[in-house]
Amino acid sequence: MSKTELAKRYFLFIFGLFFSAIGVAFTKHGELGVSPISSVANVLSYKFSFFSLGTWLIIWNCVLIAGQIAVLRKKFQLIQLLQVPLSFLFGWFTDFGMWIVSDISVPTYFTKIIMVLIGIIVLGFGISLSVTANVILNSGEAFVKAISDTTGKEFGNVKIVFDVANVILAILLSLIFFDFSIVGTREGTILSALLTGFVVKIFSKIVKKPLENIFYLKTV
Repeated sequence: MSKTELAKRYFLFIFGLFFSAIGVAFTKHGELGVSPISSVANVLSYKFSFFSLGTWLIIWNCVLIAGQIAVLRKKFQLIQLLQVPLSFLFGWFTDFGMWIVSDISVPTYFTKIIMVLIGIIVLGFGISLSVTANVILNSGEAFVKAISDTTGKEFGNVKIVFDVANVILAILLSLIFFDFSIVGTREGTILSALLTGFVVKIFSKIVKKPLENIFYLKTV
């Protein structure tokens, strides 16, 4: 793959990262929980509000990168360290998204659900762009792949266990931090878990060919 081709793919990936972060911000603003992968950082942002959600996402992503190194050891590829600056970008984009949506009023439960659904759609669109770019995995999926490759278990099954583990950890942290109350993990988290993959599949079918034509990407 040429340097020009690679640069275009990373540009598209970062573009997708931006939309993914905006999607997280919309979902967060609905106050009904966020996606499983962001749920731990979300709970921590409630308890330790001196850091923004974006900052906690950076920290959590770096924990997952460290996890990959621990699991893969010598098999860990140095190129995967690109996940670190990309995680910082995602965190910054998320905080920017929170600023964008901050003035949107969500006075009723219905409007909160609408915000969550918009967030899921925008997140799914962003992920579909990143998938089309096909250069590097985000830290969550890379961690799942590391576990899958090491254990020989199917990626999809490991991903389900990983998502469930994130939600359980978020709930446990919430119970510990907020006097046995569940904070930051609600029905929005369940909706995100159920619908995001479906939205990604739809958008991937729609955007793949047009984006490959626009960016002159070769099929890999």
